[in-house]
Amino acid sequence: MSITQSIPVASLNDFKSGDTERKQKFIQTVGDALVDIGFFALKDHGIDISKIKNAYDISETFFKTSEQQKLKYLDEGNKGQRGYTAFGTEHAKGNSNPDLKEFWHVGREFASNHKLYNEYPKNIWPDEQNLPSFKKIFDDLYSGLDECSLKLLDACSLYLNKPESYFRDMATDGNTILRIIHYPPIGEDSPPASVRAAAHEDINLITILCEATAGGLQLKERDGTWRSIHALEGQLIVDAGDMLQSVTNGFFKSTTHRVINPDNSRERRFSMPYFVHPRSEVDLTPCSDTISKTTGKQDFPNITAGDYLQQRLREIGLS
Repeated sequence: MSITQSIPVASLNDFKSGDTERKQKFIQTVGDALVDIGFFALKDHGIDISKIKNAYDISETFFKTSEQQKLKYLDEGNKGQRGYTAFGTEHAKGNSNPDLKEFWHVGREFASNHKLYNEYPKNIWPDEQNLPSFKKIFDDLYSGLDECSLKLLDACSLYLNKPESYFRDMATDGNTILRIIHYPPIGEDSPPASVRAAAHEDINLITILCEATAGGLQLKERDGTWRSIHALEGQLIVDAGDMLQSVTNGFFKSTTHRVINPDNSRERRFSMPYFVHPRSEVDLTPCSDTISKTTGKQDFPNITAGDYLQQRLREIGLS
């Protein structure tokens, strides 16, 4: 029996088609979804499914290595902003119980002559002899997701009747991170209050989530109930983060979501969110036209993306 996605679905082919009506349909679907529930699913996104599968395969190989081997790739100086972060390190804002996950971060890379070369932490890569093609697989996937993300930001700009590049300009060369998450089988000794990923909101502009290897993702409805989002082949899940909510004064919604422990919690789960960040100097002060679309007053602070990121990383134990 086929499963129907529980959130709005948009086709990126409509946006790229050159047909005005199809493009506007895409913009409307994406914008309405981010205003209403903060989530939508994306199909025809142009990222080869085999690249996602290869990324999960090599991730599983890495995460199955010994703890001693994995700890070689901790980036303690940057508190996990690149490389490996051990199981139980991160927790949701306001929740002291650790999430039941470990993960790996891949960030943006610049040539040595780029003006932002020293702006972000440098990537850490596993030993090529032990994991050949790890770097190439994730470099390729990062590039594909980056291209996709800029088109989605263009659609968000046009929905607000702003210049098409309004949000793209914020994210170009931004501190965007691809996170490869491993949720191990849940042991009987796990803290009773811990879940795979406790209820939280994303920090960034938008998140693109590659189809996970199993279900468990849920978004919180306005009435407090939880809606399951399905991991369907060929679909990416996209949600608005706190930075996009801030700069639009709450017009686009950063919706609370979580990853619950499944009925069969002895099965491992993998997922790969792509967190799209602005450059550090970008001003997240709400723009005046979205203030008029919302409450009529500024509900979010004057703050740069860099300061906002550091504030939130401290709140979740990563800074």
